[in-house]
Amino acid sequence: MPRPAQPEGAEDLLDEELLRLLAKQSRRLPLPIFLAAALMAWLASYPGWPSPLLLSWVAVLGTMLMARRSLLGRLPAMHAVPLRLRMRVAVALNAMNGLSHGAGLLFFPQEAMLPLAIASLLLVGLCAGAVATTAGNRALFLAYALPVMGALVLRWLATAQAPGPQPFALAIAFILALFGAVLLSLADDAYRLFCESFAIRLQQASLNRELRAALERAEAASRAKTRFLASASHDLRQPIHTLSLFAASLAMRPLDPVSRDISRHIDLALESLGTQLDALLDISKLDAGVVAVQPGRVELAGLIERICQQYEPIALAKGLRVSCQASQAAVTTDPVLLARVVGNLVDNAIKYTLQGDIALSVSAHGGVAVLAIEDSGVGIADDEQVRVFEEFYQVGNPERDRGKGLGLGLSIVGRTAELLGVRMEMVSRPGIGTGFYLVLALAPEEPAALAAPAHAHAHADLAGRHVLVVDDEEGIRQGMRLLLEGMGARVTLAEGEADALAAVHAGRPDFILSDLRLRGAQSGIALIAKVRAFAPDIAALLISGDTSPERLREAQAANIPLLHKPVVLDQLRHALSAIPATSPEPGPSHD
Repeated sequence: MPRPAQPEGAEDLLDEELLRLLAKQSRRLPLPIFLAAALMAWLASYPGWPSPLLLSWVAVLGTMLMARRSLLGRLPAMHAVPLRLRMRVAVALNAMNGLSHGAGLLFFPQEAMLPLAIASLLLVGLCAGAVATTAGNRALFLAYALPVMGALVLRWLATAQAPGPQPFALAIAFILALFGAVLLSLADDAYRLFCESFAIRLQQASLNRELRAALERAEAASRAKTRFLASASHDLRQPIHTLSLFAASLAMRPLDPVSRDISRHIDLALESLGTQLDALLDISKLDAGVVAVQPGRVELAGLIERICQQYEPIALAKGLRVSCQASQAAVTTDPVLLARVVGNLVDNAIKYTLQGDIALSVSAHGGVAVLAIEDSGVGIADDEQVRVFEEFYQVGNPERDRGKGLGLGLSIVGRTAELLGVRMEMVSRPGIGTGFYLVLALAPEEPAALAAPAHAHAHADLAGRHVLVVDDEEGIRQGMRLLLEGMGARVTLAEGEADALAAVHAGRPDFILSDLRLRGAQSGIALIAKVRAFAPDIAALLISGDTSPERLREAQAANIPLLHKPVVLDQLRHALSAIPATSPEPGPSHD
């Protein structure tokens, strides 16, 4: 049988695989074959003892089996020897094995038909086993089976010439010849299956390599995307942060109505930019794995009511209505992250609803609560419903209207919901609207208790406080000084680590506001650590435009509060109020 067609270059690989199979089988076969030879020797001499010649045959066969085992075991690793030569050696070893087994038939007496029949069954079984041990390769199989089966047929034909039941011996010789042909056909089938199996394995290995390469390319692209977003976010946040500081300082001064309106529009534009940059920051945080889930008991009715109040002015500006309807249901999850998920979904609904309303509702049944956000917007076509969760993909925004965001909202929603373990389902019909349904497990009932009164965070009282501002950009330092001095603080500016340490030694500040990434290899984290080496209780806050996952993890590990540029006035006040400041200590100002 000709060798089945193989892909280009695969024939050598097939022969190498065949040699490995022979080496594996050679380790298993010597003992059973040697026992079979010993049994043949006993049958040939029955009822007496084997002759010295017969014992010599058994010894030679055993020695040859061990030599064959050793050589076949080394053939796959003998890469210096041409592959074709190694295959010929394997065929020759099989031929020697077959000839030695066939030679054992010469020791049977002419009249010992029963022992000869038993020995024939034994040898036929070894030939049948050779179909598997050679994978059906015709050259390897025939090298063993032809001497054995040929010797059997000839031996029975010789027996038929002796006085006695010649028809019986002739019939056995015919059956053996026929069985030999059947074994050859089975060997061809086995080899074809071996070749097909090997081709499939080669194809699977090739597909696995392609898949691994594609995965590596995708991971590299994802890392490059993350680095690009972090770099672009940092470079954009720096000037926007400077602008927001000066804008906040301007808003704190007396202005005429026209100037006040201009200032308000500047604030709105900065808020829009900040919102879009925060979306990039959320993606970076999810990529970095620094979004920590802090579960707590959440009353869904209160949550959606607050979100309705937050987004109602935006909806009314577009002529839309926002309605809330909730049953009393409590779940255990992170309230901040859940509010962010729901808020993103409501914001997305407002962007893609031209008329009608957005409805938020909560229903509880079967041990779960279903929080629904439904709109009467443009809807999403079936072929786009999976893609809307991809980053930067937007339905119906080919012109990239910045008023519709960056296309990150649903991507952040999907990943955050997965982080919370919340099942999210979407139902959408073009021209009718879209509904998102968050399925959460109900929290266990709690005994009634008096709710602690909610207190708003008091604004930080910076009057007379000494604040050290460390940043390597002059515009940011000056903008921060104007803002903090407008809040009543005494401000010292430092460009880098040396200036900051000198300022601290000259007059210990109450707060340190430092950029995370300073000039060169300097960092705010290292600076604060050096200051705290001799002033352990000094209050510190990091402000950064760097959103790379590595920097986010570094800041989290340092356990220092971190704000991301651009920082608005209320955000800065809230962060400072949350940090216990040291007692004011007089000292000179170093601008």
